[in-house]
Amino acid sequence: MNIENYYSTRKTAFERFQESSTLTKVVMSFFMACITGLMAQIIIPLPWTPVPITAQTFAVLCSGLFLGKKYGCLSQIIYIVLGIAFIPWFGGMTGGLDMVLGSTGGYFLGFLIASYFVGYIAEKYTHSRSFTKMLAVIGVANFACIYIPGLLGLALWFYLTQGTVLGIADLLIMGLVPFIFGDLIKIVGTAGVSKVFLPKE
Repeated sequence: MNIENYYSTRKTAFERFQESSTLTKVVMSFFMACITGLMAQIIIPLPWTPVPITAQTFAVLCSGLFLGKKYGCLSQIIYIVLGIAFIPWFGGMTGGLDMVLGSTGGYFLGFLIASYFVGYIAEKYTHSRSFTKMLAVIGVANFACIYIPGLLGLALWFYLTQGTVLGIADLLIMGLVPFIFGDLIKIVGTAGVSKVFLPKE
């Protein structure tokens, strides 16, 4: 395949999804929820924090790229609702309402915000789909949209369960610092996905 055919195929595939029926987009959202659930099983538990390292944020960020703000966010709503209801596909094959109300509850909220944010930027600003610009967009989505509600939720959970307020340093060690290296890899990977699969016009 020459470069012109590659660009044409990429643009055609993107436009077909944009023009597809609502049912097709909902089905694609469900598939992305399944991918998020599968990626959540790539897990490294940490002894000093109830928040494990997982690969699911890569799927969360990609959901906005591929499905846009509305259906990217919908994919994460499906993931959370089905995980609460009956599918144990949260990290470590867990599920149920307790997980969403527990130490990682804020991160679930962050998934919704991040997928919507990435989708909004990718849809509205075509020029943002370059590798360097999307790297910045995804970095904001990861470290602001996910971690701000995630850390707030973790702090609230700790206070309600332990009766003490976590210091800033302890909170960051439990909920942010151990994940930075892996997140940087996922951010670069997601920006690479944008460069390869999203049309630039």
